[in-house]
Amino acid sequence: MADTRYRRGAAYAADLAVYARSMAADNSAEHSRLKRNLMRALREDVTERQRTVLLLYYAEGLNLREIGEKLGVAPSTVSRTIKRGEARLRRCLRYGAAALLDGGGGVAP
Repeated sequence: MADTRYRRGAAYAADLAVYARSMAADNSAEHSRLKRNLMRALREDVTERQRTVLLLYYAEGLNLREIGEKLGVAPSTVSRTIKRGEARLRRCLRYGAAALLDGGGGVAP
């Protein structure tokens, strides 16, 4: 049998994917909790403009120029708004997310 360490291509990638799935722990509950917390932080922690721009960028897949045209602002303003919104979300999820987001308001862990 040939040494499989040097196989290339789709078959090797598929083997790696099967191996990774078999070795990975089930983190669906943690992923679901993180998603709930992120949605709550998006609703409650960012400004309305940041929320709008983040949703257009990530959910709708628009680029900076398209968002700028839609909102009547420069692409550089859109970029700064995205960075500031991401920073707010990151802070919210990093500092006190478990206590703040899971502890109150009816969101179960």
